[in-house]
Amino acid sequence: MQNKNETPVFHKYFTEWIEVYKLGAVRPITYKKYLMTSRRLSELAPNLKICELDKRVYQKLINEYARTHEKQTTMDFHNHLKSVILDAVDEGLLTSDPTRKTIIKGKPPVAKKSKFLSQFELQALLKNLSLSDKPNWDWFILLISKTGLRFSEALALTPGDFDFVRQKIIITKTWNYKNADGGFGETKNISSKRGLSIDLQLCQQFFELTKGLPIDEPIFAKERVFNSTVNSHLKKLCKKAGVPVISLHSLRHTHASLLIFAGVSIASIAKRLGHSSVTTTQETYLHIIKELENQDNDKIVRHLSALI
Repeated sequence: MQNKNETPVFHKYFTEWIEVYKLGAVRPITYKKYLMTSRRLSELAPNLKICELDKRVYQKLINEYARTHEKQTTMDFHNHLKSVILDAVDEGLLTSDPTRKTIIKGKPPVAKKSKFLSQFELQALLKNLSLSDKPNWDWFILLISKTGLRFSEALALTPGDFDFVRQKIIITKTWNYKNADGGFGETKNISSKRGLSIDLQLCQQFFELTKGLPIDEPIFAKERVFNSTVNSHLKKLCKKAGVPVISLHSLRHTHASLLIFAGVSIASIAKRLGHSSVTTTQETYLHIIKELENQDNDKIVRHLSALI
């Protein structure tokens, strides 16, 4: 890091900080977020020096960022900067923390897409799939609907990942769809390496679909794949089926939600989704869990009232 006696430009100090402390220590996608913060900081305050940071200057910087971003995004930007600033305070480049009591503003959030479909809506969507004798995006959508796989996990599937005898899919890798050259990559976490049980119908369908395909080559990622391309196809299918327009990730939410409503334990769902902890699953689907809890409370009251 730069000498304490110097007064480095803030965005240069930030860039150097993330290279020293974050490069190789966080996932590549997380590091890219830090780089985006660095670029935005250089645009907003190209000449701002560390020594010029005080509460008023910092609040103005956050306010300027908040003009074009939602509140949550602004909070993420603030948290990135705060980590660096606290280190600058420790190094004696600042005498106090200018981020203390910062007010986070932001644009009103845009209307969010539906996070999941009901069972009847999902059935309507699946009835509109065109399942040909060769892999296509309709097969891909069916697969995610019935397994809850992440986009990158589903893209990485090869015929060899299917255990047709035991009716399982073995998840050991992902597909680097964000890279032009693609290629297999590591799973999101250790828990993401798992075996998924599938129904007999899906098992038989993919047995026929993958017959004759190279056992170690991706079923769907034959060329560069963009998340937006498949989501656009899904959008057309949703409109055709007359159901809310959702994303591929929402199909994963739909899968989990239907399992919760079916009474499957949170621990089993967490394992199926590849979550690193049950807490992640509980927090993600808290609204559904609370809805079922209310239903259970009604059942309890009815049951107890019948005892007399």
